[in-house]
Amino acid sequence: MATKNPIEFAREVRAEVARVTWPTRRETMITTSMVFIFVVISSLFFLVADKVIGFVVKLLLGVS
Repeated sequence: MATKNPIEFAREVRAEVARVTWPTRRETMITTSMVFIFVVISSLFFLVADKVIGFVVKLLLGVS
């Protein structure tokens, strides 16, 4: 692998960053909101699943 000149590397990085399509503020807010909603939904799901599994195990083992 050939080593690159730091100046050439910086030029390539700038060119690559210029090609990036950055999300708009609205897109970022919608995506962030969706992530929080899915985190809450999955947290509730795992809470209920944990309680049900715990109940079944206690019922099967007779532990109170």
